[in-house]
Amino acid sequence: MALYTRESKERVRDTVDFVELVSARTELRRAGPASYVGLCPFHHERSPSFGIDPGQKVYYCFGCQASGDVFTFVQEVEGVDFKGALELLADRYGVELEREEEDEKEAERRKLRERLLELLARTTAYYERCLWDSDEAERAREYLLGRGLGEEILKEFRVGYAPSAWDRVLLASRRGGFSEQELYATGLAQRSRENGQLYDRFRSRIMFPLADIKGSILGFGARAMHDEQKDGGGGGRAPKYLNTSDNDVYHKGSHVYGAKLARQSAAKAHSVVLCEGYTDVIAMHQAGMKNCVGLMGTALTPPQVRELSRMANTVLLALDADTAGQAAMLKAYTLASERELALRVVPLPAGTDPADLLLAEGSKAVQEAIDRSVEFARFRVERVLASGDTSDTEVQDSMLDELREIFSTLPSRSTVRDELTRLVSSRFARPNDLVEKRLAEPTKGSPSTPAAGQTTAKARVDLSRLDKTEREFLALCIAQPEDGLTALRRLDVEEHFSSSLMRRAARYLMDNGLPVSMSAPDLDDDPDLHALLAELIVQAGSEEPRSEMLDVQRLQLELARVDRQIQRARGQESGDVSELAKRRGEVKREFDKANERVLEETGERKY
Repeated sequence: MALYTRESKERVRDTVDFVELVSARTELRRAGPASYVGLCPFHHERSPSFGIDPGQKVYYCFGCQASGDVFTFVQEVEGVDFKGALELLADRYGVELEREEEDEKEAERRKLRERLLELLARTTAYYERCLWDSDEAERAREYLLGRGLGEEILKEFRVGYAPSAWDRVLLASRRGGFSEQELYATGLAQRSRENGQLYDRFRSRIMFPLADIKGSILGFGARAMHDEQKDGGGGGRAPKYLNTSDNDVYHKGSHVYGAKLARQSAAKAHSVVLCEGYTDVIAMHQAGMKNCVGLMGTALTPPQVRELSRMANTVLLALDADTAGQAAMLKAYTLASERELALRVVPLPAGTDPADLLLAEGSKAVQEAIDRSVEFARFRVERVLASGDTSDTEVQDSMLDELREIFSTLPSRSTVRDELTRLVSSRFARPNDLVEKRLAEPTKGSPSTPAAGQTTAKARVDLSRLDKTEREFLALCIAQPEDGLTALRRLDVEEHFSSSLMRRAARYLMDNGLPVSMSAPDLDDDPDLHALLAELIVQAGSEEPRSEMLDVQRLQLELARVDRQIQRARGQESGDVSELAKRRGEVKREFDKANERVLEETGERKY
């Protein structure tokens, strides 16, 4: 894989405003001399446990232990690899990247991809000009304006029009130096089944560019303008919507429509609205609800769920409640429950999509529908209860069969389950305990959906007191570079630190000096050490530097070392612990005095 030079990487790191970058995902407030805190963007929490150091440009969450630097932050929130994160940041902050020498075949693949993306970008610009400048596109403009979409928002989404001629893109691309093979590889052209001749794949269609998170156009969604439109290749009637087929740059089901434009708003709103179609998304953005993205069909995929989960912790499903929409919602729930993603359903009038509701009743009606969103399980229960006469015992039995499947997805002891049980009991006019028993019966032959709340989250690390002391000592060393380095050098790394990771951290700080640098090349090969140093730097930024506190922690480590020596000595037949006990008494007296100094300084005893 082609790599960028370390100098390029460091230029990007130095240029990034880390507070600005993270603030797009969570609200930050200053919490110390060199620290900001906020709600963690990687897990659900009500009180802030996520901190960043804007100088070293690292983050750490004391709740879920997520940690890293500017690059890992972008990797996590954008779902890209290191190379992608570096390119995103370089593009955002205007830093030119320099490549190292790369493998010849890799260079060829990269150049080919760049050529294909350039061709797609040129074609997008051509379609845009056609929509706004050509007489032929008048009907397309009328259709879009009739949907209530204005020119400004359509240009923001780069909507265009493909003319009816068979070879406009083909000829223009040839003039631009692109080959027929490149046109075919991007899905912009296809061959006739009758004579093998190459021709434009998209004709007489409104074009919706499909972009990745960097804004690069990968393909198109295209809406036909004529009911009896033919595909032109010897086949029959063309579909109303025609998408780019899978190829070297576009992979169906890997993205959601409008994600790049919605990401920042979704992060700030802590929710993302999922619609079905392109015009729904565009209309929602125009109405000010910019945290909206499109499903591009009804088959939600795991990559799309991953992309949604990186945008926000809650997904609001604004899908038509018809059979296809119901299937999409159920698939979404199954996938979302595997990623700790909260799913809610926006109630829409039957047969109505968000764009229809906006056009008929305005943005207030849509916002009110969003505000009335309900948990997915409640939505399903209420639809079952509304499907028949709940006073009829035979109907009740039929409903219970459906309801059991829904309740099988809920934890046995949860507020949601209790509330929904009471709802069913009330509608059936039956005792709550009887309904609860009937709902708990096993379902017959239907696959169970993963129960909400049963997913495995990143476990909270249960640190020992000694490990906490070691971490706090190293954080204090970082917070007080001069005194910290002196204190570190008074310790024996092998004897005073209890784990291999803590010893590596102590050695790194001594060998590289303080203030600590997170850009040393050897950190790239030790992700565990990189994560620990990020945690220590964030913790150091919230500490008030006090030499007395540093002494307390150093002496605490010395006490632990002597205790371990005493324990080893007692395990030996000829072990004599008298000298060690004497040493422990001396250290304990020093420790008590240091603790008293902390009390005098802060009014609070450390231990």
